Amino acid sequence: MTDSPSLDTSFARLLRLAAARNLPGVERSTSYRTPALAVGGVAFVRLLDPATAVLQCPVDQKVLLMEISPHIYFETEHYVGYDAMLIDLEKIGDEELSLRLHDAWVFKAPESLKKSID
Repeated sequence: MTDSPSLDTSFARLLRLAAARNLPGVERSTSYRTPALAVGGVAFVRLLDPATAVLQCPVDQKVLLMEISPHIYFETEHYVGYDAMLIDLEKIGDEELSLRLHDAWVFKAPESLKKSID
């Protein structure tokens, strides 16, 4: 049995994967008193707890991902209808999480920053 991740360990993973993507303007932040990554002053991912991330994404993408991989992507009643979904960090691999971070960055980044990665 492995130890559960800590908030610091989970956030370090998000930081590492976001840095590997070379996305401009990513900054450490907090959202609802938990560690978050932001772009242009807007959080695009935050930790709910050490094993769960809250990821910003369009509602149609959220619905599709939850249908395809319900063991990874899910929502609670609180997030129904909102442009955010929950991710089980213990079940998602780094490659897929990296892609989701990129998508969330694109979803929330200012147009001027998006143009810099085209």
